This record gives sequence, C-alpha cells and structure tokens, in this order.
Amino acid sequence: MTEADDALALLPADSLVRTGPVDHADWNYRPMIGYVQRLRFRLIKSLLGTRRFGRLLEIGYGSGVFMPELAKRAEELFGIDPHPMPGEVQQVLLRHGIRASLVTGVAERLPYPDAFLDCVVSVSAMEYVEDIQAACRELRRVLRPGGAIIIATPGSSPLWDLALRLSTGENPKQYADRRQRLLPALKSAFATDQEIAVPTVGGRLLRLYSGVRLLRA
Repeated sequence: MTEADDALALLPADSLVRTGPVDHADWNYRPMIGYVQRLRFRLIKSLLGTRRFGRLLEIGYGSGVFMPELAKRAEELFGIDPHPMPGEVQQVLLRHGIRASLVTGVAERLPYPDAFLDCVVSVSAMEYVEDIQAACRELRRVLRPGGAIIIATPGSSPLWDLALRLSTGENPKQYADRRQRLLPALKSAFATDQEIAVPTVGGRLLRLYSGVRLLRA
C-alpha cells in the first residue's frame, strides 16, 4: 500500500491486476490523466468524511486500487464486479494487508441479505449498469435504514466527451444514455445528503465528475 496524492491510500502501480477492457487503474499513475482520475477518489474521500462504517461494499472494485483507502473506513470490506478475477485481486490485497470479500456479480442482483450493509461506494462504475432501476431496488434492500450510498460519476457534456476521446481514446458511446439517467434515478430512490461538482464552476458544460452522498430512509 502507498500513501499517494493528498494522502490517498491506493494500491501501487506494480500490484494492479488488469481485470477487463474498462479497467484502467494504471491511468491513476500517468501524467495529467492520472490527476483527473484521482479526482474521483478525492471526491469519494470527501463525501465519506471521517466516519467509519461497519460493512462497506464497493460496486465495481476492478483491480482493487481504491480498496486500501476504503479499508481504513470499514470494519468489513466487500466488493462486487462483473469481471471473473475476484480471487486474483483478493490475493493482491492480502499481500498489502487488506482483507476483502470479493465476488463476481452485478448491481442488479446483489448477493447480500436484507439490511446487511452500512455503506455502498462506487467510483465511475454505476454508469455501466444496464438496469439502474433494478440496481436502486437492490441497493434499498441491502442497505440498512440510515445507510449511505457514495458515488462518483463522470460528466456527460460534449466537451467532456471530446476530452475523453483526446486524452484516452475511449468512446463515450460506451455509456449510452446511462450517465444522464443515473443521478435522477438514484435521487428518486434515496435522499440526497450532499453533492459536489468538479470543477465547482462552469456548470454541466465543464463538469468532469459529480460526487453524491445519498441516504436510505
């Protein structure tokens, strides 16, 4: 584990397991794009505040790059991701002193009992969920009353899409219209507790990321 970039605890670059075509955890260590990537983690860290949770789930944990930071905030750490490599990532985390229960699965079908979780975190992953309404129902089911959902999700303006193409070569069509639908769906199912835009000026045209903390009533 390394303390890097505003005291973020991330897995080191040489420990990252590439788990699929949309897992770009190595970008966190590249010039320029790395700074933008780490903005998402700083958003989540700010929205977590100083609170420590009992059971915390990361949806879309990928290579586990952010789990060292999340492990500092939870008694028990869980992760779910569609990729088929939970065992490999779990072993890497163990080598860095991080215990996490990782599974292959999707947000629309969470393999946890009712009211099991105290917090759910997702970093640029929920916009890949095909059925966001089903995911909202599952999140309500597995979160205890008063539990928190904390997510960071990318902007959806033409300027953001152009920047994505130029800086990474990625095609914004991979998101379809899910970036536009995600936050309204979550806000209709949960109470919005705090929202942060990055940058804070320029409105939706210049927005790189939105971070939001929602509570289950």
